[in-house]
Amino acid sequence: MSILEKLGTQASRSQRMEQITSAPTPAARKGQFRVEFGPNRKDILNFTNQLAVMLRAGISLQDALESIGSQIQKLKFRTIVMDLKNQIEGGKSFSQALSEHPDVFNNLYINMVAAAEISGSMSSMLQQLSEYLDQEAETRSQVISAMIYPIIIAVMAVTCVTFLLTFVLPRFLVVFEGKEHLLPTPTKIIMAMSMSIRTYWFIIFPAIGGLFLGFWFLTRKTQAGKYWWDVAKLKIPLLKTLCRSLYITRSMHTMGVLTNAGVPILDTLSITSQITGNALYENPRKGVFEEVRQGKQIAASLSQYTLMPGNVMQMIQSGEESGTLGDVLNDISQFYARELRTVIKTVTSMIEPIMIVVMGVLVGFIAMSIILPIFKMSSVVTSG
Repeated sequence: MSILEKLGTQASRSQRMEQITSAPTPAARKGQFRVEFGPNRKDILNFTNQLAVMLRAGISLQDALESIGSQIQKLKFRTIVMDLKNQIEGGKSFSQALSEHPDVFNNLYINMVAAAEISGSMSSMLQQLSEYLDQEAETRSQVISAMIYPIIIAVMAVTCVTFLLTFVLPRFLVVFEGKEHLLPTPTKIIMAMSMSIRTYWFIIFPAIGGLFLGFWFLTRKTQAGKYWWDVAKLKIPLLKTLCRSLYITRSMHTMGVLTNAGVPILDTLSITSQITGNALYENPRKGVFEEVRQGKQIAASLSQYTLMPGNVMQMIQSGEESGTLGDVLNDISQFYARELRTVIKTVTSMIEPIMIVVMGVLVGFIAMSIILPIFKMSSVVTSG
């Protein structure tokens, strides 16, 4: 497609969106101010489920989209769904209409719909797609739940230590005035930390916030930072097992769904390389894509890399030889999904005592730093 055609496509898309959004909403008519965001994963899942049910009931695609769009509360998502309906009525296929909104519907979604249009099984394909999205959402929820608990414990530990240093310890400083030469080293360290926090809190706390913000920006917005964090996630003791199971589950599940949907194998490999979530898994799959395009088998290409376990390679090879690759990939993803749940429970159960011990050591160190000088001064007074 030429540049002029692309510009024309973008212009026509902008005109469609303006026409759809030009109609005033009830909230606008009432003069209400509304802040709305685009569709999230749950919205896409609900949309796919409803569309699959309505198509299975015999309702036409255009009528189904219009009915679903009229019930959507989010203005941006309602605008997108109505745009899909208008494009289909204008002569485009459903997959072509979806491709106009790549920020909402990813390549996996579009390719599965395109495969369904060829095979004539749109409702069943949408049902498979909704099951895929549901399982992905469940996996994501499990991983987030595993991460939330240690974060809460860490925040509590930092809050507790900060409270002790800024409110409890200063009450003892009056007792130690004029006797600094008698204080042990741990107490001097704690006193210096307490004084620094109380004096320079307006610098320290923004600096800590800036560090977290800088870490987020580095690992999300820069290629070098993303790659460094991807490598770190596969080396940190507890995190590497969790991430490894997550990446294998996600990639095998995606490949299995796309293969069973009839998506060409090269498109399947290309899409899978984009959704894995780690550069160390994405880059090898790009190499596999090139080798498979030249006629090599998937298992033979993947065997050159060490990120996939040997038994996975053997199962993929047997699936290729027997012509049941899609089923084999689904079996592998189900196995690693179960392993992922086990890993999450194990990691969570291990993090809990570790965080409690760390918190106990910090609080104990502060308590010891307060009690030691009291005992030392009392012994000096007694001996005097």
